[in-house]
Amino acid sequence: MAKIRKQDALDYHSSPKPGKIEVVPTKPYASQRDLSLAYSPGVAEPCLKIAENKDDAYKYTSKGNLVAVISNGTAVLGLGDIGPDASKPVMEGKGLLFKIFADIDVFDIEVDATDPDKFIETVKAIAPTFGGINLEDIKAPEAFEIERRLKEELDIPVMHDDQHGTAIISSAALINALELAKKKIDKVKIVISGAGASALSCATLYHSLGAKLENIYMFDSKGLLNSTREDLDDSKKFFARHKKEIAFIDAFKKADVFLGLSRGGIVSKEMIKLMSKDPIVFALANPEPEISYKDATSVRKDIIMATGRSDHPNQVNNVLGFPFIFRGALDVRATTINEEMKLAAVKAIAELAKESIPDEVIEAYGEKNISFGREQFIPKPLDPRLISYVAPAVAKAAIKSGVAKSPIENWEEYEMELLNRLGLDNKLLRNITEKAQRSPKRVVFAEADNIKILKAAQTALEEGVAQPILLGKATRINRLINEYGFEFPEDTEIIDPKSEEEIERREMFGKSFFERRMRKGVTEFEAIQLMRERNHFGAMMVETGDADAMISGITRNYRDVVRPAIQVIGLQKDMSRVAGMYILQTKKGPLFLADTTITRDPSAEDIAEITSNVAKTIRKFKVTPRVALLSYSNFGSSPGKDARKMAEAVEILHKKDPNLIVDGELQANFALNNSLMMEKFSFSTLANKKVNTLIFPNLSSANIAYKLLQEITEGDAIGPVLVGLRKSVHVLQMGSSVREIINMVKVAVIDAQNK
Repeated sequence: MAKIRKQDALDYHSSPKPGKIEVVPTKPYASQRDLSLAYSPGVAEPCLKIAENKDDAYKYTSKGNLVAVISNGTAVLGLGDIGPDASKPVMEGKGLLFKIFADIDVFDIEVDATDPDKFIETVKAIAPTFGGINLEDIKAPEAFEIERRLKEELDIPVMHDDQHGTAIISSAALINALELAKKKIDKVKIVISGAGASALSCATLYHSLGAKLENIYMFDSKGLLNSTREDLDDSKKFFARHKKEIAFIDAFKKADVFLGLSRGGIVSKEMIKLMSKDPIVFALANPEPEISYKDATSVRKDIIMATGRSDHPNQVNNVLGFPFIFRGALDVRATTINEEMKLAAVKAIAELAKESIPDEVIEAYGEKNISFGREQFIPKPLDPRLISYVAPAVAKAAIKSGVAKSPIENWEEYEMELLNRLGLDNKLLRNITEKAQRSPKRVVFAEADNIKILKAAQTALEEGVAQPILLGKATRINRLINEYGFEFPEDTEIIDPKSEEEIERREMFGKSFFERRMRKGVTEFEAIQLMRERNHFGAMMVETGDADAMISGITRNYRDVVRPAIQVIGLQKDMSRVAGMYILQTKKGPLFLADTTITRDPSAEDIAEITSNVAKTIRKFKVTPRVALLSYSNFGSSPGKDARKMAEAVEILHKKDPNLIVDGELQANFALNNSLMMEKFSFSTLANKKVNTLIFPNLSSANIAYKLLQEITEGDAIGPVLVGLRKSVHVLQMGSSVREIINMVKVAVIDAQNK
């Protein structure tokens, strides 16, 4: 797990603007007419329609895609009763997850009410605003009563995710784990550590799946729930089916399943040894499980294990469930989330884990292969198919159980709509991060005495994507490390290429460089002197294997960094040029733009080569390139030099790589608007395709376009990525933010992995 520094967490939540979510208008508002339609007098018309039929709120307002995430702050994560104000960052975070995984909008509501009646009345009063309500971080046993009554008294979906989220995911895991162990749910002995909202909901769902109550041994802080205890509320009494107390360790004898939802370190190796053959262990306490993955697997080779952590196989993560459960419920306007819908989600998640894993998911997790088995019986959180598996299953269950007010008729069309909402494309940066973390590389930071670079190096280290090598004045770097409280390992290399300590390496690097450039105007003395310059020195470190990748450029002119990289590293085999590719993250997915930084006025042949090289690079991100060669002209509509060379480049590409989805010359609006393409140019290979790659006719148009897009959009930006070098060297834009630098580091690490 990546280390989170206190100040980094505070900075993330406070800058560049406080909080993690915002409200964004979805309609035009540029003119007085727009404002009159949005408010007075135009707003009166939908108001009157809704007054006649309140269900029309789903037609004329955002209600149908709006969920309230509501808490009173009485049981926040691992923080306990910290109050409604302090719970707000968590509720905003939940809203962010709803949006990025299922395209559901959220208002977070923090209610200052610990009395269940007052809380319930407050939620009921604001319920007309929302299409669904997600209760969050409310302590038990009040949480059970609050959810029960709100479900009874409201006609929209209500779910307390703390109760049901873990229950749904762990139930899916249990189904598959039992299959691997060749055991039946009605026969297994289940030990549960914890009796809070989540544990009780898990046990209830396991019972719905067929587990026998007499086979469930549930422990709270005072011991086994049993019939002799007089301190149990009704929810606990339901599972108190045993007539006497037994010790926690004794419950493990011949146990088939252990579920931990309590605290770290309470289960010993000896307890795991007592369990039956092929024991199933779900140690879900976070951040420290009841028993560590290492300890549990060291004593039982036949163990089938899951945790709540992302750094071990089989993570039980609520994000596998709640976004898609609400997505399905909202899309059929379900009046509740019932047991049938939860069980449908369980079965859909379990079934997805058995399907062949897409290459892009395997790539993201850095594995050669992932298949159903003991190391994979729960889907990965980044699996793009979750939305199209779970949401339809929930929607169908809602329809079948009679709680859907707007049934879906065309399921194929619905699943396509779901995939188009977010799909894999918007997860590109997360996939890049996951892959970089699987095989971190030694990265030279050539400007390490710049505070932004040093912050990025620290973060890259803590995220586990890179082992930094810091170039610059050692005294200044160490001063900044001390001043900002950075924590680099003692063996971190801090190198000043100009220092006396580096004379020998400068001479070795210089002579090697001279051998390459002796007939290109460089003397041996000059070559050795050039090694005092960080970009030459850093590039030589990569070339000689002292490092795997290099990042530079935040304080230098772009060409001053590119030139040493080309001279030292050289081009990949069969490539005659380097290109700069920019990746812009948008809500509709990533846009790849090239050549944004290198070739001023490429020929048709140059354009074809750049396009081909960029397509190869995009494929390494496990994205299929769909390429538009841009111009001011559409397929010969306005002849000219730039239009002609783009058309010629397309002809070359169709012959050279007939499988590449590419066409042009084409205006940008047609390339990015599929409806326009289908209407005017249905003959094109890009018709009915989602273009994700834009190739420009010259450096001027490309550079202007990407800088404009970078400023006016709010998505993540990565680039420019150098395409065509033999080894991984990448150049930052002057003034890059720390986040942009980190993104480039991740790309550089993946580039090094591939090369």
